[in-house]
Amino acid sequence: MWLLLIILGAITYYLAQKSVAPITRTPIWIIWLVMMMPAMVWTIWYEINGEDQPIPLIWVITPLLICFVLYVWLIRLGRIPSSDQTKPSIPDSSLKLEDVEESTQETNNVRPITATEEKSLRDCFPWGVYYLQNLDYRPQAILCRGKLRTAPEKAYKSIKKNIEQVFGDRFLILFQEGLQGKPFFALVPNPWSKGEAKPNESKADLKRPLFALGLLLLTLLTTTVVGTIDMAGVSQDVLNNDPKVLLQGLPYSLGLIAILGVHELSHYLTAVRYKIATTLPYFIPIPFFLGTFGAFIQMKSPVPHRKALFDVALAGPLAGFFVTLPLLLWGISLSEIVPMPTAENASLLNIEALDPRFSFLFAILVKVALGSDFVAGKALHLHPLAVAGYIGLIITALNLMPVGQLDGGHIVHAMFGQRTAMIVGQLTRIFMLVLAMIRPEFLIWAILLFLMPIADQPALNDVTELDDKRDFLGLFSLTLLILILLPVPGAVSHWLQM
Repeated sequence: MWLLLIILGAITYYLAQKSVAPITRTPIWIIWLVMMMPAMVWTIWYEINGEDQPIPLIWVITPLLICFVLYVWLIRLGRIPSSDQTKPSIPDSSLKLEDVEESTQETNNVRPITATEEKSLRDCFPWGVYYLQNLDYRPQAILCRGKLRTAPEKAYKSIKKNIEQVFGDRFLILFQEGLQGKPFFALVPNPWSKGEAKPNESKADLKRPLFALGLLLLTLLTTTVVGTIDMAGVSQDVLNNDPKVLLQGLPYSLGLIAILGVHELSHYLTAVRYKIATTLPYFIPIPFFLGTFGAFIQMKSPVPHRKALFDVALAGPLAGFFVTLPLLLWGISLSEIVPMPTAENASLLNIEALDPRFSFLFAILVKVALGSDFVAGKALHLHPLAVAGYIGLIITALNLMPVGQLDGGHIVHAMFGQRTAMIVGQLTRIFMLVLAMIRPEFLIWAILLFLMPIADQPALNDVTELDDKRDFLGLFSLTLLILILLPVPGAVSHWLQM
């Protein structure tokens, strides 16, 4: 539990630095401490009473409520006025919905364009495409409000072309829906403009192949060691005397790296296809736990439209799942059937005696791989390759959670729009909290989701909706998430003889 708390603390501090530090003067360590307080209280409770003892509801709700109020109060106490905030960097230059819609209390005389340029800007909005009613100058944007008179995609292409003819690449042109559902345009200073300092150098810094390769090789080493000791059960003394036993950790190591690598590489290639500036996939090696914290890419330029947002988001978990599926089936076929563990030893983390009925999809895969050999009252001692596939399944589910900047959050945002995505994300947080009360193993998930920002960054054209094909794939991804998280119903378990 304490190891998980340390990992959670590191992730929380990173999230606080990224999302909270730019908007408040309150010391970030104080905000971090408040964010971590519920997890600390719960961890202490489990240390005193044992992990098999369900935590009372009052101990779950009270710390969350108190710390949420403190969190909001601390941010507001040191909130930096919008006029004092520095120009955001890509991809954060995209305006958030609440930022552009909130009323301005003080008169703002910021005019990033001249009167002549303003007249030229107004001429960029043909009456039959978008009837411009007023311009609203903000410290970081020019808001162009009016009435949409044609299809959103056609309007965006037309207006964007006209503005670029007047201003070149000086501005990024955003198209978003306001809180009242009315689309508006926004012009934001473009950090990638040719007039900005050292833009080419910044883009060149994205490609660091030797650094990416070094992290990959180091992760291969750490996951192989963890796979040998923790997954294959080789003792440290045996490993010290005979390094050749490291080969027993390769099924776990290669399987996990294949799943993570394909996941992030699919994100990367799809982003490149849409000409989004992005880093190469970077692995994060650690010498304990799973041997890695996963892998990631960073997109450094805005997503052009919701179709691109959807494609980039879906490509990772979908490709990773299709690699996970055969590896998991293969690993299950190599696993050992063992007696069901006692209630106190039953856990989703017990790979030596795992009850497959915790997941509808996992149970189906066990039945496909083992057939009639697996019967009711039995569990699985997972082979190292099966452990890699099992982690791949968990990674797929976590990434498909429809919250904030997770892949699932991007997918729901692209399908239904930013406002609906925020509602879905909030409901998902509550659902995971309820699930954590039933299965304590999900508590770390519930905490992570509550710490993540609920709002996702919009695409440049955040109004044009998806086509039917993408809507279908989006619903498929959400169905896949449910199949992974849904336990096997009793009737189905009886029918499968599990």
